[in-house]
Amino acid sequence: MSELLSEFADWSQRFLGVSPTVVERIAWSILAWLIYLALRVVVSAVVDRRVSDVGKKYLLAKSFNYILGFAVIIVTMIIWFGNVTGWAAYLGILSAGLAIALQDPVTNLAGWIFITVRKPFGVGDRIQIGEHRGDVIDMRLFQFTLVEIGNWVDADQSTGRIIHIPNGWVFKHSTANYTAGFNFIWNELPITITFESNWEKAKQILTDIAARHSILEDREAQEQVRRAARKYLIYFQHLTPIVWTSVADNGVTLTVRYICEPRKRRSSEGAIWEEVLRGFGSADDIDFAYPTTRFYNNISEGKPEARAAPEE
Repeated sequence: MSELLSEFADWSQRFLGVSPTVVERIAWSILAWLIYLALRVVVSAVVDRRVSDVGKKYLLAKSFNYILGFAVIIVTMIIWFGNVTGWAAYLGILSAGLAIALQDPVTNLAGWIFITVRKPFGVGDRIQIGEHRGDVIDMRLFQFTLVEIGNWVDADQSTGRIIHIPNGWVFKHSTANYTAGFNFIWNELPITITFESNWEKAKQILTDIAARHSILEDREAQEQVRRAARKYLIYFQHLTPIVWTSVADNGVTLTVRYICEPRKRRSSEGAIWEEVLRGFGSADDIDFAYPTTRFYNNISEGKPEARAAPEE
């Protein structure tokens, strides 16, 4: 092997003008990258065979790929520039020039470091950054990828579009995480009934329906709420469902407020509405309010002590 490499180095120097030292470095670099590619294939096969959970499989494969990538880059630089002292100065000059010429890529790389260390979100989280909302499905050195939700689709359902967002956005836009720490959101359903309806009965019906759909009966959900309150210093006063009462132009508005999982907002809302329709449909003294025109005669319909004086 060494004789063949020596003969090739002599040939390259005679016919190509390339010194034997350069040829040797090229050969060692090629060998290092071939070993890197072989290790990637082996690690990917082992992880795919030994780990069944999709999320853990993705994280392990990504972590090993990054570690192997950094290792082969360091080995390549040692091959070409010698010891650490030799190429550290070169890296300093090169990085200063790159920081000016490649400002956006450098910012994106810094964003990746921030995301990796600070972990404002991870793969599988549902987030909103800027005007974009979606589930994080991939994270790379310069960008992360979302499956978009919302937009022209109601109730946080997926649109099917894939959005690639530069990592540098974490420094320029606020980020909302739907699932990290506290894996629940509050949802509200305003339901308006007529003034003539029995609003107290309607409120009790809504309270019972919301209680049946509450996820806080699950011990795991309760424990998550307590952990989130300790970690983020959040004070939750009302964790159980509640129905608020207010008056609108066309009737009494009863607002159902309850906790649900972010990815089940639409399904929980649909289930509650179905029960509301059935419950109000069987009650003769409850009607939904909707835009109508009504003529009100205060003299004949008003309360006895609040009626206007009849015209003479």
